[in-house]
Order: sequence, then C-alpha cells, then structure tokens
Amino acid sequence: MFIISKIFLTLSDPGVVVLLFLIAATCLIWFRRALGMWLLTATVTFCVLISTLPIGTLMIATLEDRFPVITSISGKVDGIIVLGGSVDQYLSQQRNQIILNNAAERMTNFVTLARKFPNAKLVFTGGSGSIDQTYKEADTAREFFVSIGLPRSRVIYEDQSRNTYENGIFTQTLVKPKPTERWILITSARHMPRAIGVFRKLNWDMTPYPVDYLTQGVGIDGLRFNLKIGLGSLHSGMREWMGLIVYKFLDRTNEFFPGPRQTQP
Repeated sequence: MFIISKIFLTLSDPGVVVLLFLIAATCLIWFRRALGMWLLTATVTFCVLISTLPIGTLMIATLEDRFPVITSISGKVDGIIVLGGSVDQYLSQQRNQIILNNAAERMTNFVTLARKFPNAKLVFTGGSGSIDQTYKEADTAREFFVSIGLPRSRVIYEDQSRNTYENGIFTQTLVKPKPTERWILITSARHMPRAIGVFRKLNWDMTPYPVDYLTQGVGIDGLRFNLKIGLGSLHSGMREWMGLIVYKFLDRTNEFFPGPRQTQP
C-alpha cells in the first residue's frame, strides 16, 4: 500500500499530468490531428486557469482554516508530539549539514513549546517517507535539537513510521499515553485535519497546534498569473484532500474532515 501510494502521488502531480498531456497531444497531432489539437487546447486552457485562479490556494486555505491558530497554551501539558516531514535527511547526509525544508516551523515551534513546558514528554515521530529507507528523519532531527540546546535524553524518537497513519500507531505503542494525559500535536496546518483524525481513531485526543501556513485564509488571495505557484499549490492541496479521502476509505480515521472539539487550548 505504501509503494502504491507513492506511485499514485507521483502520477497525480499536476505538473506531471500536464507534461503527459502535452506529450500525448504532440504524438496525436502526427496521427490524429483533430484529437491532438483538442487535447493541446484543453491542456493550455487548464494551465491558464491554474495560473490565474487561486484554485489550489483555496483548497489549502480550507484545510488551514479548519483548526484555529494557537497563540498561547495554559495549564498542564503532559506531552508534545511533532510529526516528521520538516527535514531532508538525504541531503543532510550528502552535505554533512542539518538541512530543514519549507516545513521547518514544525521543528522551531516544537523547541519553543519544549522550553515552555520543561516537564512535558517530547516526541519526534518520523522515519522516512521515501521508498528508500536508508536514512531516517529522526536521526537528522536528533542532531538539530541537540545543536540548539535540547538535551539528547529529553526527546523520544520514533524512526520507523513512513506516513501519518504509522506516526500515530508507532508513537502510541512507544509512549503508551494515559487517558487523562494532555498531549499537543504539532504539524503543518494543512495536514492537521488528517493527522488529528488518525490520533482520534486511536482514541488519543490531541490539542492541535497547527504551524507552517501557506495561505492567508479563504477568500483573501486574489487573481495572479504564475503557473509554477498554481501547479505547486494545486499539488499540495490535492495531496491532502486525497489523503483525507483515502484515510477515510481505509478506516484510518472516523471522520472525513476532522475539526476542532474545543475552542480554548
């Protein structure tokens, strides 16, 4: 299932789809000119629409607006979990340097909360989301946290998970949380609905702490003309919405679009 999901995500990338359509249109023009021209026109029209209309941005903003921004947390916190997806362990190995990606806010906010709640258990969960399992995100994350002052022994590292579902399963097995404990979950805002759904399915209710925002919110972004941004945002939005559909179908979550259960952290 893991390998199938990787192949599907690659083939469903809007950039890949556009390229395949352009290749098909070019080939068809040589043999069936009318059909080839129709496919070429449809592909160009799609590119214009995606470049101009904030379709992908709206998809992402809807996800990001699902849970409120957390500005402060009060009361006792028993544990804090940050999901992987914010380090490039392969590039880090090749360059012999800790390299974070565009989701670095997951890591920085984790450190901020770790310092605010010195008695909380800390967990980083992330093996490798790649088919190649040679290097693990947790190893690079450990180097990063130690380099900025978190004691090596303070953070628990889960390094076998390959996706969000396994993040939840393996972390629960590792830390064995008690029903009365209060845990905080840190991940990208657009990813929070799917992540929360997984943990709720495991009867492990979390306080969501969304970070790494890509949009200003629903209805704020206007028209533009940028094919690269349009394809990128569409890909990011499609990935999460398809993930929600697949996780519900596979019974990895009880809700299609999980939302907040509380308004005050």
